[in-house]
Amino acid sequence: MRNKKVNKALSIMLASVMAASMAGCGTAATVHAADSETEAAMAPVKDPEEEVTIKFTNFNASGGHEETLEKMYEAFSEEHPTIKVDIETVGYDDYFTQMQTRVAGGTAPDCYELNIENFAAYAAKGVLAEIKDVDTSGINETALHAFNVDGKQYGVPGSFSNVVLIYNKDLFDQAGVEYPDADWTWDDAQAAAEKIRALGDDIYGIYAPTTYNEFFKVAAQYGGSLLNEDKTEFTINSAPNQEAAEMMVGRIVDSNVQPTEAQMGGMKDWDLFESGRLGMIPTGIWAFGEFTEACEFNWDICVEPGGTQKATHFFSNAYVVNADSSQKEAASIWVSWLASSPKAAEIRIADGWDLPAITDETVLADYLKTTPPDNRQAVFDSLDYLITPPIIEDYSMMSDIITEKLGEAASGKITAKEALDQAQEECTQKIKLK
Repeated sequence: MRNKKVNKALSIMLASVMAASMAGCGTAATVHAADSETEAAMAPVKDPEEEVTIKFTNFNASGGHEETLEKMYEAFSEEHPTIKVDIETVGYDDYFTQMQTRVAGGTAPDCYELNIENFAAYAAKGVLAEIKDVDTSGINETALHAFNVDGKQYGVPGSFSNVVLIYNKDLFDQAGVEYPDADWTWDDAQAAAEKIRALGDDIYGIYAPTTYNEFFKVAAQYGGSLLNEDKTEFTINSAPNQEAAEMMVGRIVDSNVQPTEAQMGGMKDWDLFESGRLGMIPTGIWAFGEFTEACEFNWDICVEPGGTQKATHFFSNAYVVNADSSQKEAASIWVSWLASSPKAAEIRIADGWDLPAITDETVLADYLKTTPPDNRQAVFDSLDYLITPPIIEDYSMMSDIITEKLGEAASGKITAKEALDQAQEECTQKIKLK
């Protein structure tokens, strides 16, 4: 029963991605169900008879998983001995600047990694090869469709991660507050945060950044969005969005259940939680490993609260093939194996990396057995509420403008309404939508 729950949730999750990403990052293969005639005509790609070497560049392993990726390559080599992979790992901060330069200069690697925010721009520029004729049967079909452009696969979903509410059980006990559950709203969280804040001058109830990345999700939790349905107009200062912004900013400037920048004293949000002085933090499932090692108190997770509805962050990184590569077939075999192989998934999960977007129920069930957190099932329950960022060509500019204005509101310089009105005006003036 548990395995069926995991598989159903994963299907729902990955089906949601397409709506907001406009393009995709699928795995390589059998396009999707609508293309059955094309699929039937495909001849599977075969490993090269002679040894070939491909270059693969990524950023995600730079977070301490270079050895994990190497383990995957060793397992791949046993199955595909004629394909050698030169793996290059670049830190996230430098990765996309380097990749833009390489693509523009014609020196991009044979295959590489893209995050969901950047995929659409690369696909639109025609620099990605269609990935086809390789086995992607181990990848959830909706994941492939999520990264499908005009009926063609231009990437494979190598991993996914999402956000849950992580909470300090000891502080909840001290404040006499019941632990949060999946039915909580932000009103419930606010009430709990106020009681936890009352425990001491240096103890805070919750921390969530007042940035674009947090705002587009919270806006969705209140029924709002940043663009109209056909993405021809900005709707940044709509009434639901204003309600979301006022809630986020109010935690800081009104109730102070969330610390100001000055009160943080240079600490980061994870540092504050690990110190035992923060009751709740909505953050990614990639925090589990560090919190397990660093937190000397009891903690657990639940589905993130909502406003009028639930909405949960979804993150996915794609493996793509360079359109100019002379080894497209070998590159496609490598990236599809990374995304769909049960062996790769087992290695990824065992080392605590992002979750694979696969359909192997046994592998996913093993993930649920790892504690803490005890309520790891909430990771999959959250997949029923996925929301991805509204992808437009000038995504970075939109993100920067909204983050700047929200930051001014969080510091008390302007109101939340003024922040959204100014962001609406500036985005409309500077960004041309389709």
